[in-house]
Amino acid sequence: MVDFTQVSTELILLGLFALVFLTRQFVYFGIFGKVAFKKMEDKTQNNSLPVSVILCARNEGDNLTEFLPKLLSQNYKTFEVIVVNDCSSDNTEDVLREYSLIFPNLKTVVVKEDDYYKHGKKFALMVGIKGAQYEYLLMTDADCVSDSENWISEMMKGYDEGKEIVLGYGAYIKSKSLLNKLIRFDTFIIAIQYLAQGLRGKAYMGVGRNLSYKKELFFKNKGFASHYHLKSGDDDLFINEVANSNNVGVVFTKESFTSSVPAKSFHEWWEQKIRHLQTAPLYKSSSKRGLAFLYAQNYLFYGLFVSLLFFKSTLMLTGSIFLFNLILQLITFRFASVKLNEKDLLIWVVPFEILMMFIYPALHIAKAFAKPNKWKN
Repeated sequence: MVDFTQVSTELILLGLFALVFLTRQFVYFGIFGKVAFKKMEDKTQNNSLPVSVILCARNEGDNLTEFLPKLLSQNYKTFEVIVVNDCSSDNTEDVLREYSLIFPNLKTVVVKEDDYYKHGKKFALMVGIKGAQYEYLLMTDADCVSDSENWISEMMKGYDEGKEIVLGYGAYIKSKSLLNKLIRFDTFIIAIQYLAQGLRGKAYMGVGRNLSYKKELFFKNKGFASHYHLKSGDDDLFINEVANSNNVGVVFTKESFTSSVPAKSFHEWWEQKIRHLQTAPLYKSSSKRGLAFLYAQNYLFYGLFVSLLFFKSTLMLTGSIFLFNLILQLITFRFASVKLNEKDLLIWVVPFEILMMFIYPALHIAKAFAKPNKWKN
């Protein structure tokens, strides 16, 4: 005798599974496809926009020794590099003094520790911005490097008519460790999301490792005033606040990338992720809904897939939908990984995607008990 209750449940689950499958195709092709399948226009090099490159350094002597010369030697007509030495107690001051004798375009600003007023990175960054002599600002970090001498030039190509912000890709230096691949996969997925939404006129964040905006925009919106109480957010919260459907340019040519030193341990990365997630509650409601949608369809798809494995009569159809989804997913990520120079991550797409479905809820729980995030000690 046929159990109509079981049949009804099975059909409902299968219908939902098919619907979520279609939703995922919209994500892959309608959103991620903006990055994966977009051909970046080969725009003429524009060296006519004077640029102030700004980075903050707290105890970054070793990184500055290694990376700063490449930054100061960019193939660009008019630019300055402003390094804000933020209360460093290592050899940062000595390194900057030596390089200032070699590179006339290096400008240093020193922020001293105050016993009565504790500040974060945003204060140091504001000092750097106020000291910038040019309208176009380009942000990066002390542990960041671009292998291309045309990095500044490539990022400036994003300033079409009316653009006030340019989003770039901030990658991490590659190594063979599994942790390195996990960190880079997480960064890769986040980058596809924010770059794609920027191309769709729905920009919600950028990364301070590779981000440009106009000085006028910064002061017109009172800088970081609305979220100054948070140590993080100088990049994502600022862009979330000031971006609109018309003022954001996106660049992800290979010469526009930067690469940073990744966390060396899982604990270090975990703490870093918690700091970043503490800014999420202050995103615009539309941004939070969009991100919730992207993550929810993952949980629904895998949850429904596992549930349908218990029903034998539709097992073949369930498996076919899952396989078809996997093929389309890999096609999208294959193109995206080529664009962002992360081809070695392709084989990790499914296992890391599933792993991150467990890591992110744990991070949100840990975030609820975490102390307010701090700028480097």
